[in-house]
Amino acid sequence: MSQIDDLPPLRDVIRTHGLDAKKSLGQNFLLDLNLTSRIARAAGDLTNATIVEVGPGPGGLTRALLANGARKVVAIEKDSRCLPALAEISARYPGRLDVIEGDALKVDVASLSEGYPIRIVANLPYNVGTQLLLNWITTDDWPPFWSSLTLMFQKEVGERITATVGDNHYGRLGVLAGWRTRARILFDIGPQAFTPPPKVTSAVVHLEPNLAPLPGKLKDLERLTACAFGQRRKMLRASLKALKPDAEQRITDCGIAPTARAEEIDIAGLVRLATRFAET
Repeated sequence: MSQIDDLPPLRDVIRTHGLDAKKSLGQNFLLDLNLTSRIARAAGDLTNATIVEVGPGPGGLTRALLANGARKVVAIEKDSRCLPALAEISARYPGRLDVIEGDALKVDVASLSEGYPIRIVANLPYNVGTQLLLNWITTDDWPPFWSSLTLMFQKEVGERITATVGDNHYGRLGVLAGWRTRARILFDIGPQAFTPPPKVTSAVVHLEPNLAPLPGKLKDLERLTACAFGQRRKMLRASLKALKPDAEQRITDCGIAPTARAEEIDIAGLVRLATRFAET
């Protein structure tokens, strides 16, 4: 696939607008149109949804989303240098691309739906990707405002998101994502696909909301996992004692061995612990 529309090749766009990637913004531009189209297709049917994209840069994924039939793309871009390139895409796809100049960490994404389901699709900047994901999967209201997330991370982060008990990558992020969503890695993307090439492999992760997560309170689980995984080499009876002085008895009440470590406990067990440790 050489082109997906009649706009200039991305390398020409970068050259024309002087868009050298900034490390301070976590930028690594994906220029392979085969890959941007693959990501867009992986997000599912885009025709009746508002697509929110974070960090579009010169617009490679933006163009793929629009070319693959997205009803509307709302692109959030912090780097003002990218706005002229995005304006050219907006002119090519009239009425289908809105660009918000700003920090995605501060944008109320839920307000962008215009009454349509929101799918978030993005090659996330490495330096804020994990925090953005946490913001989206720890909303107070559940089911959330989004119907799916199709996001690119460093592969190591993707492995943490999708990790399950017994996996070396299993930790707080995997517990929260596994409790509230169904997450899976779709495919990897090597460094050579980017400009400039990062030092790590990337992974595209797809998440859908678990509409009926195990009963429990988010704040309780966040508090419990912070203690349990914050001292992950300690036995639970030691790592959780900061929460309650009778930690050992509460752990036993949940049918879990007090000598176990957090990494050995599945999500259901951690949710039970969180609920028990929230009790007076």
